[in-house]
Amino acid sequence: MASLGGAGQSGERSSGASDGEAKREGIGTVLKQERAFETRNEIIWAAATRFDETGYERASLTEIVELTGFTKGALYFHFKSKDDLAVAIIEEQHAISMNAVAAIRATEAPALEQLVMLAYEMGRQIVEDPVVRAGIRLTLEMSAAAGPTAPYLDWIDGLREVFQAAIEEGDIADTVDSAELARYFVSAFTGVQMVSNVLTGRADLDARLDQMVSFVLASVVAPRRRHKIDRYVHTRWSPTNA
Repeated sequence: MASLGGAGQSGERSSGASDGEAKREGIGTVLKQERAFETRNEIIWAAATRFDETGYERASLTEIVELTGFTKGALYFHFKSKDDLAVAIIEEQHAISMNAVAAIRATEAPALEQLVMLAYEMGRQIVEDPVVRAGIRLTLEMSAAAGPTAPYLDWIDGLREVFQAAIEEGDIADTVDSAELARYFVSAFTGVQMVSNVLTGRADLDARLDQMVSFVLASVVAPRRRHKIDRYVHTRWSPTNA
């Protein structure tokens, strides 16, 4: 009987040890995943900084590796080529922008105010976030060679919903086509930020967006709501208040 009891205790200890080892292995796996995620993000950040400065063609993986402080092996573990890295940056930029669209759409502000909030939030992101700047630059550069269209199409579709809501709320004239207006707005914003970058390094982007928004609203706001245009133009949204 004593030997049976001893065997049982030994089995319990063995089971406890196995549980402990499994727990430690699980924690170790989580930590490795977190480190891998952090490494990937640091590589994206460094690459975005370089792409923003030089563009796709002039940026080299060697320079990006030097900026990160990691080895080439670490970079190639996450990204097989410069093209893969560029695509990842575009996807990250797109996610950042679409998250802003979702957050602003979730507010209780009238749709037309949300539209203005979106324009200035996109402008803020371009000025302050190198990943956004790089993503937009890469999208423009790669578009010349049949590059990604999803960032444009998703943005146009998102704005179409906002414009349509503004029409239904009576702020925009019901003679306006929401899809056509959304496409025009995206085109106008793209041109405004590009020219602002070329001429002033985007130092005047906020002022140029003031002009763009004022011109667009003056053209599409319903006559009975035009007294609100000045208030709409000065509407802002901050992610810290979301």
